[in-house]
Amino acid sequence: MNAQPRPSLQTERALWQAGYRHVAGLDEAGRGAWAGPVYAAAVIFPQFKAVPELLAGVRDSKLLSARQREAQFERIVATAWAYGVGCATAEEIDQRGIVPSTKLAMRRALAHLEPAAQALIIDVLQLPAVLLPQRSFPRADALSLTVAAASILAKVSRDRWMATEAATRFPGYGFAQHKGYGTAQHRTALDKLGVTTIHRRTFRPIAARLL
Repeated sequence: MNAQPRPSLQTERALWQAGYRHVAGLDEAGRGAWAGPVYAAAVIFPQFKAVPELLAGVRDSKLLSARQREAQFERIVATAWAYGVGCATAEEIDQRGIVPSTKLAMRRALAHLEPAAQALIIDVLQLPAVLLPQRSFPRADALSLTVAAASILAKVSRDRWMATEAATRFPGYGFAQHKGYGTAQHRTALDKLGVTTIHRRTFRPIAARLL
């Protein structure tokens, strides 16, 4: 396990004390990929003292191995009061842009929460279309336990889609390995096989191949 400081419930507790019982953490995965959807997840934890210890292995998803993320995914969904996952497709990303599409995926994740969120904690972004109190700050995925948990749910959900749906529909691209990111393997596959319908055509490395 990476020796980084553990994310805490400090921001969540401040919102709980302000009267917001259902505090959702939000984060995304796949924002920089060349192919596939951008995913987002939302997580609400109960106000149990045991939650931080039950989820002692939760960190920002980028600090964990794939195996660690899978293990934490199961612990998170077993502990969460509610969670939701949403995505925006490559086509929507090309039509709207990556930041609006990321926000769309977040709104879709929020729509799956039951009970609904009463306040939000988000890494950097804000959602003006969502009329709820929001706390947005850099490195929220490393500092807030609910945002770190959301980062894991989003990452694992997207990786599973890329390794199954994308890899099955488009064999030979290596989507199960690189998950749509700009690796050497991905570049080689594009050279040999061309651009697919799940590639983000407005992203510069893909757009250059369509000239």
